[in-house]
Amino acid sequence: MKRRDVLLSAMGLVIVWQIAAMLMNRPILPAPGEVFVVFFQELGKGLLIHFGVSLWRVTAGMLLSILVAAPAGLAIGGSASVNRLLSPIIYLLYPIPKVVFVPVVLLFLGIGDTAKITLIFLILFFQIVVLVRDQAVGIPPQLLQSLRSLGAGRRALFRFVYLPASLPAILTALRQSIGTAVAVLYISELFATRYGLGYYIYYQGSTLFNYPAMYAGVLAMSLLGLGMYFGVDWLERKWCRWKFVS
Repeated sequence: MKRRDVLLSAMGLVIVWQIAAMLMNRPILPAPGEVFVVFFQELGKGLLIHFGVSLWRVTAGMLLSILVAAPAGLAIGGSASVNRLLSPIIYLLYPIPKVVFVPVVLLFLGIGDTAKITLIFLILFFQIVVLVRDQAVGIPPQLLQSLRSLGAGRRALFRFVYLPASLPAILTALRQSIGTAVAVLYISELFATRYGLGYYIYYQGSTLFNYPAMYAGVLAMSLLGLGMYFGVDWLERKWCRWKFVS
């Protein structure tokens, strides 16, 4: 997607926001200009710290899910017997909305960063496992047999076949799950914590009734999700260049 199209879409959303604020003319929906001014003011008053805490939590959850789910997906997809054994379990757990595990995870792991990172891990884990497994299963057997006949071992197959084939699936899973991961992060940061964008948004809107600051927090969380989404796009163009060769 071209940057010009993204900028035009963003401008269109701001215009719609401005029109809605003018028509409503109530404090609960401040104009975008007012929110942008408050946003930059709040950066030096703690908003940047809340942003950094939320960024750490969602990044740690994503990295942990990749480190665990990608090898698991390759192992399942690369072995017919393992696939037959574990696929029914994945089939049962994959459709369950992971947000329902929020109270369970908080109950067992407490209200610290570990619980919040675990929730994000659960969301991304199944997405990555399923897509990587399907990608590994789809590798032509003739290709694997020909490489084995040339003396390629498991390590070589993983490095030169399975890993490059699974990279697009991993990045696709991340792209599809970023929105859900950030949403669950917001929900988890509402429970007995003093740091994070979820806490900041709730505190400003429901306790202080500072609606411009609340929307500044919403803007910060939107930028967090967009930044991660565009970051995955950048990684895909860097690591999967063959997909963009015309």
